[in-house]
This record gives sequence, C-alpha cells and structure tokens, in this order.
Amino acid sequence: MTMGDQKVQLIVFTLIFGVVAIMGFAASRWRRPNDIHSLEEWGLGGRAFGNWVTFFLLSGDVYTAYTFVAVPTLVFGVGAAGFFPVPFLVIVYPMLFVVLARFWSVCHVHGFVTPAEFVRARFGSKGLGTGIAVLGIVATMPYIALQLIGIEAVFEVMGLPKGWPLTIAFLVLALYTFNSGLRGPALVSIVKDTLVLWSVLSVIMIVSMMPGGWDPVFRLAEAKYAASPRVDDGLLLAPESQLNYVTLALGSALALFLYPHTLTGVLASRNRGTLRRNLAVLPLYTLTLGVLMLVGFAAIYSGTEAVGGNANTVVPQWFDENAPAWTAGMVFAAIGVGAMVPAAIMSIAAANLFTRDIYRVYIRPDATAKEETYVSKTVSLTVKFGALLVILLLNTQFAIDLQLIGGVVIMQTLPAVALGLYTNWFHRSALAWGIGSGLLVGIVMLYQIPKTNGTTVVREHFGGSAWPLDTIGIDSDASIYVGVVALAVNLIVTFALTPVFRNARVPEGRDETHDHDYVADEGDPTIRRMTEIIDGEKAPEPVSVPTLGARFTPLGQRRPTAGPRPRS
Repeated sequence: MTMGDQKVQLIVFTLIFGVVAIMGFAASRWRRPNDIHSLEEWGLGGRAFGNWVTFFLLSGDVYTAYTFVAVPTLVFGVGAAGFFPVPFLVIVYPMLFVVLARFWSVCHVHGFVTPAEFVRARFGSKGLGTGIAVLGIVATMPYIALQLIGIEAVFEVMGLPKGWPLTIAFLVLALYTFNSGLRGPALVSIVKDTLVLWSVLSVIMIVSMMPGGWDPVFRLAEAKYAASPRVDDGLLLAPESQLNYVTLALGSALALFLYPHTLTGVLASRNRGTLRRNLAVLPLYTLTLGVLMLVGFAAIYSGTEAVGGNANTVVPQWFDENAPAWTAGMVFAAIGVGAMVPAAIMSIAAANLFTRDIYRVYIRPDATAKEETYVSKTVSLTVKFGALLVILLLNTQFAIDLQLIGGVVIMQTLPAVALGLYTNWFHRSALAWGIGSGLLVGIVMLYQIPKTNGTTVVREHFGGSAWPLDTIGIDSDASIYVGVVALAVNLIVTFALTPVFRNARVPEGRDETHDHDYVADEGDPTIRRMTEIIDGEKAPEPVSVPTLGARFTPLGQRRPTAGPRPRS
C-alpha cells in the first residue's frame, strides 16, 4: 500500500464519516415532536418507527462492527468453528418472533422503557428489578467497548496513531447521541447497511477475479488447518468442537434478545405487525454476514498477516491489500459506522436502565420527564467514555474477556425476563437465588479456562468461554459454552426453590400486569402511547376488547394494590 492509497482511504473514510455525523445531529429534527424531553422521545424515538426504519435499526443493533471484524478473524484462525453466528441467528429469529411481540405489548400498555421495569411490575419486587438493571448495564458496558475494537483496527490499518482518532470519532458519537437520542442511530443505520451491502459485493467481486475463484481459496484453507497442531480447527467442524459449537450457538441466541439494546430497538417500533414483519425479514441479513465471514478463508489464500500482531486487523488488512483504495475506504467506513450505530443504542439502553430503575427508584422517585431525560443523556456520555477508557488504557484482550463474562451475565436474566412474559409462577426470591447461583457457577467456570495459542498455554485463567470437559476428569478434548451451563443451574435452582419459598409462606410480590396486556396492539384502548397521535394521524375509535375480568388502568393512575393476583 502506497502513501497515496492511504490518503485516498482516509479521504473516503472522512467524507463518509462526516456525512454520518451531520445525519446524526440532523436526526434531532427528524419527525421532531413538540417536546423531546422524555425517555419516550429521546430514548425510544417516540415508539413510532415504521417498517423501514425498524429494519435498519434492528439490523444495526444486531449486526455490529465487531461482528463483521472479529467473526471473520475467528474463521481465519480456526475455520468452520467460527461460523457459529450463522446458526445462532437462524435459531434466534423464530424465538424473537414469538417472544418480543409480547414484550412490546406489555411495555406499551404500562409505559415501560426497560426490561427491569417489566420484571419489577411482573414479580412485585423492587430489588429483583434493580438486579436485572445492574446485570443489563454490566453486560452492555464491555459490548460497547468491543465496538471500539473494530474501528481501532481500521485506524491501525490506515496508519493512524492510537488514541486521538478514536477519541474524536467517539466524541462525535457521544454528542449526536446526546442531542438526537435514538433517532440518531436509527437514521445513521440506513447508511451503515448501504455500506455493508457494498462491502459484501466487494468481497464477491474481488474473490471472483482471483485465479480459479473460490476453489483454491477453500483448498488452501483446508491445507492450512490440516497442518495446524490445533485439534479444534478445520475447514469442516472438528469432532472436538461440535459440543461447544452447538451450545455456543444456542447460548448466543438466548443472550441476544436479552441484551437491553436489542429490547430498546424493539420498543421503538410502532406496532406488533411492524416488529413481526421485520423479524421475519431480518434472517436475510445473515447472508451478508455469511459472505463477510468467508474473508477469513480469502485472507489465508492471500497470505494476509495481522498488523502489529493485532488479529482484529486481518479483515481490514485484506481489503487494504486486495481492493482499490476508494473501495477499501468505503469498507473501512462501513466498519466505523457499524461501530457507531450499536454503540449509540447500547449507551442509550444502559442509560435508560440507570435512570428508570436506579435513579428514579432510589434517588428521585418524583423526577420529572425532563429530569429523567437529562439524567439518561448524561449517563449515556459516561458509559461511552468509560468504554473508550477501557480500550485506551487496558489490553484489548481484557475487553474481550469482559465480553465473555457479559454474555454469561445477561443470560441469567432469562427466567425473569423471557419466561416472565409467559408466567408469573416463579417466586421472586427463587428468581434471585437462581440468578446468584448461575452467576457464581459461570464466573468459576470462566476462571478455570486457560488461554491457549494453539497447543501452548498463554494464560491460566479467563481464556475464553469454552470450558474443557477434562476439567472434571472427562477424557475428552471437547468443551462446552459456559453460559449454557450457568443458565441450566439458574433454571434448576429457580424451579426447585419456588415451591419451597411458597410452602414456607415467604411473601410474594403482586403482579401488576394482566393477561390481555401481552397481546394488546396499536389502537387498543389499553395502549399507553398512541403512535397515531405522534405521527399526526387521526387516532382510531376505541375498540371494545374482551378483558376476561381484567381491569385496565387509565393513563396517570395506579392500579389498586389490594392482594396479589393469582399465579398462572
């Protein structure tokens, strides 16, 4: 790469990034309401996004820059085992289609902004709701940091120094998120998806023009893995990797829809139909990820080497070596913008958790909507710059280790959040004990995993998320994803202790939700936030809905508190 090529890449990257920054700030005027000073508007875009915006927002939320950088890098290193995101994304969308519509409905009936608010109302426990909020923030923080790893790798390939370019990029992100809220990443995600599509087409064209096309790419990759001393790599999935592959795909699918940023994107859609249509179409987006993952094999064929020993530079370095400078610049911009969008949504989600479930519950219960919005804006800045400090001051591998722990952490919220959408049978104390048990088992298992480089142990502890079965004396090279084991312990404890606490007459919380809350849709008289009004359209006439004896609370009033509802 010549200095001229670097200049072209930097110019293209800067121009696109500049356009994105302008769009981010301009988004504050996009479908602007009379008053943006509420979490409904700043944090959820007025809950009024239609089909197209919801599609781009959810795709920008799920398919992050780190996904497009780290996953092909994993394929580069171990081969087929790195393709686990493809089956997990195939698994997750049917789950999301069924579960998230119920979450959308109950949150719109009660005005919930966070999953922790739902848990607090469902199980009548302020402490449990706070625990869910804390777990969500802890799991999200390293996820934000990992977005910086992708853009940092791009800057390294372009020859920029570490530090100030990354700081400037995220200063822009922080300011437009502060100003525009969720409208910013929603609008910018349109540019992000356009650039990702261009990157996919670039991969197809570049490899197709190579001598022999894809055939020698796969043959050379197969030869490399065959000569490797590792037992878990290969062009096809090695027997030793199959258990971890399956459990990692399943665990990742369960974790994805529990992350607060995913649920924030869901709540921004205008109705259940919009949400379900997008969840039905989004699996097509997985094809783009599948193509970009093949860059790992193409990098083997091209002899691409990581810059400065940083494995995350493999993908941008391959584009740098094989694509025209202007195309490489566009791909680098795709990675950069792909970091901006999810990082913004994640910071908003974490800020909303703090504001609604910690600040308003314990510090200022009578906080106004304007005060809530100001607190969330401030916390979103704090979260982003905290993630930036992690990247600048600590070893990058440390952030990756934190993310592995974060995935195990967020999975422990599944009984309260996901299963809670279907039943309130669980005792709130049993849920708390289940979460504690799952976290304890998960962290102990993560501590026992060594970090290896092929067959050599580099570090004794916190070396990944694949727990070797030989740790407990099983004569096998197989491993299992920690998150699945920790969640299994959580579920066993929760199911076992619920009848124990109930028989011991330990006080239970009151469920403030009703059966119909989980199926209510736009236009239903129980919906608290009417998107017809937000969009300036005439609201439909209220419809008569069978309530099965349930009582619905008018806006601004509290439900009666006498006695718990029957357990379902």
